[in-house]
Amino acid sequence: AEELCADRELVLEAVQQNGSALEYAAEELCADHELVLEAVRQNGLALRHAAEEFRSDREFVMEAVRNDGVAFQVAAAELRADR
Repeated sequence: AEELCADRELVLEAVQQNGSALEYAAEELCADHELVLEAVRQNGLALRHAAEEFRSDREFVMEAVRNDGVAFQVAAAELRADR
């Protein structure tokens, strides 16, 4: 099962169906730009499973919040302060 979590194509397909699948992705895939963007577009709350760098990236946070406003709560503190 661990190797499936590290299979980029499989995880990309999974997050396109359900962004929450990012939770089960290998750590390096949680830092994959395209994969994380697909996940937060599908489910804004997938942002909580993304690498820290994405939680402080305005583009990713905006995509996540467009999908689910609650995602703003998992954004990095400096972005939450910058309303």
